[in-house]
Amino acid sequence: MDVVRISPEVAQKLLQKQEGHFLDFKAREIAPGKLTRSLCAFVNADGGDLYVGIAEDKAAGAFAWRGFTKVEDANGHLEAFESVSPFGEDLDGEFLQVEHPRSESQAYPGLVLHINARKSRFVRTSSESKIYKRLGAANKPVSTPEGITALRRHKGMESFEDETLSIPVDTVTNSLAIIEYLLEAVPTAEPDIYLRGQYLVHGERPTVAATLLFADLPQAILPKRCGIKIYRYSSDETSRDRLVNIPLTIEGNLYNQIYAAVEKTVELISEAAFLDAEGLRTVRYPTETLHEIITNAVLHRDYSITDDVHIRIFESRVEVESPGKLPGHIRPDNILTERLSRNPNLVRHLNRFPNPPNKDVGEGLDTAFEFMKKLNLRNPLVAERENSVLVAIRHESLASPAQQVVMFLKENERIRNEEARKLTGINSESKMQKTFTQLITAGEIEHVPGTAGRGYAYRKRR
Repeated sequence: MDVVRISPEVAQKLLQKQEGHFLDFKAREIAPGKLTRSLCAFVNADGGDLYVGIAEDKAAGAFAWRGFTKVEDANGHLEAFESVSPFGEDLDGEFLQVEHPRSESQAYPGLVLHINARKSRFVRTSSESKIYKRLGAANKPVSTPEGITALRRHKGMESFEDETLSIPVDTVTNSLAIIEYLLEAVPTAEPDIYLRGQYLVHGERPTVAATLLFADLPQAILPKRCGIKIYRYSSDETSRDRLVNIPLTIEGNLYNQIYAAVEKTVELISEAAFLDAEGLRTVRYPTETLHEIITNAVLHRDYSITDDVHIRIFESRVEVESPGKLPGHIRPDNILTERLSRNPNLVRHLNRFPNPPNKDVGEGLDTAFEFMKKLNLRNPLVAERENSVLVAIRHESLASPAQQVVMFLKENERIRNEEARKLTGINSESKMQKTFTQLITAGEIEHVPGTAGRGYAYRKRR
């Protein structure tokens, strides 16, 4: 196994990263058997990077470099590879050693084992013959028959992102995108070596994922499969005569494309003014919601379908339509609680860019919904069409917090401050209390006699 030498600056950059769905740090003292839980969790999910020899310094609130004295000291951990993935099919590794002056010899002592875990085609188990799957920054056991069946089913799925393309390999190895990307990678490597090590190039052919991520203009290689079209209409209808100007086309590698699409969508919304009974008005949507939903559409679309992502701006809503149905067991009603990546390589490698547009798995849509609630707007609607997924971001106000409380008390006997905050989306206890005070003054509600402290409650005035 290779020993890769890195600079103190690169080591420090690594120590400043946060653990998450694709990244885990372990102290060198971890038992090999326990390490197999993390290894199988990563390969059963979307893959990731695991570093053994980086310990959490709880007193300092930071991670510290505490590597192995010599390579042989990690033999037990290397044997864990074989236990989880025979013949290293899903796992490979290297040792990282910091080159530093003698004066800094204590800052980064020893060798850190860097493990590159790839999403496996099989269900892998720990040394205890148990199944784990990575979710967020945790290794979650998969033990129910339903969970195991679902995992086996998903492992049988193929992704178009892994298909290879008959284009020159230097389309991805000698692009501006790969050079900028590798400037932030830990450890750094030559483009050709890196892409082959990540199985993004096979022989002399790059994969679809490599092309979307690192070609400077993927749309020239995959026409009508990876563009983003933005339309603005002067009403809530999709008729051509209501279309304002020619639709815009956003191109480029996925990283640049996502940010450009969000920026242009926000710009077009800010320029639009619509006429209603109160005169001309502008419509405001949370930028965070637009960002997360557009990112989600680009990352999780089905790239085998010949169509682009479509963003349509109407008078009172924005629609984002992405090709392909929801993958696997994901449905509109469980999309916030269930997790499945159709394109795990795209998700993983885009997450490695500086300031990545995609958050850890599961956080993106949650953020989109959260920011709609903060503006007192209704949740986005997710609908599955015959061969696409449509997300509608509606400019429809929720009832005011006071109205929501009154409506709640029509169906329920009482309400507490904590319950009301969950109902209305108000985070502050004092702000919620002001709403209660206003309702009491208006004669709508009253204190429930006998309730106090955390149980202090209100009811409709009698």
